[in-house]
Amino acid sequence: MKRQGTVIGVCLSQKRTDPKKNIGTGLLQAGWGLEGDSHAGTEKEISLLAEEEVQALCREFNITAEPGSFAENIRTEGIDLSALPIGATLQIGKAKLQVVQIGKDPTQPHTYRYRGHSLLPVKGVFGRVIESGEVKMGDLVGLPNPSKMQGGDNG
Repeated sequence: MKRQGTVIGVCLSQKRTDPKKNIGTGLLQAGWGLEGDSHAGTEKEISLLAEEEVQALCREFNITAEPGSFAENIRTEGIDLSALPIGATLQIGKAKLQVVQIGKDPTQPHTYRYRGHSLLPVKGVFGRVIESGEVKMGDLVGLPNPSKMQGGDNG
C-alpha cells in the first residue's frame, strides 16, 4: 500500500446539488469539515477521491474531469485510498482526519452525477476532521509515521 501522496484539489460547493469548485486551499475544522462547504457539519465531514480512480473512469468513458467534478472535497494522487481501514488517521497538510467510511451504502440516494457517472459511492473515502488545519494543493497526504506518534491515537 502506498502510504503517502499529494493533494491536487481542495473543493467545495455552497449547495449539495452543485458541482464542487477547486478553490486550491481551505481550512479543515475539527468536528465540522471544510469551511464553507455544503457538507460541513454532517456525519461525513470530508470526502476524498483518488486521481487514479478518476483517470480510470475518464479513460473508460472518454471524458475529462477536474478536481471537484465528482463532488469530492479533496482529490489526491499517489496514495492508495481504497486500502485505508476504517479508523485510520490521515495527515492532510496541517490537518488530521479519521476515516469513517469507504464508499456509500448503495441503498442510500446519491444526488450528484458528473456526465452520468458517480464515483464517491464506490471509490470515495469519508472522514471526520480530528485536528484543524489548512490544506492546500501540493500538500502531502498520508498515514502518520508510527515511529513519530506519541502513545496512541484514539481519535
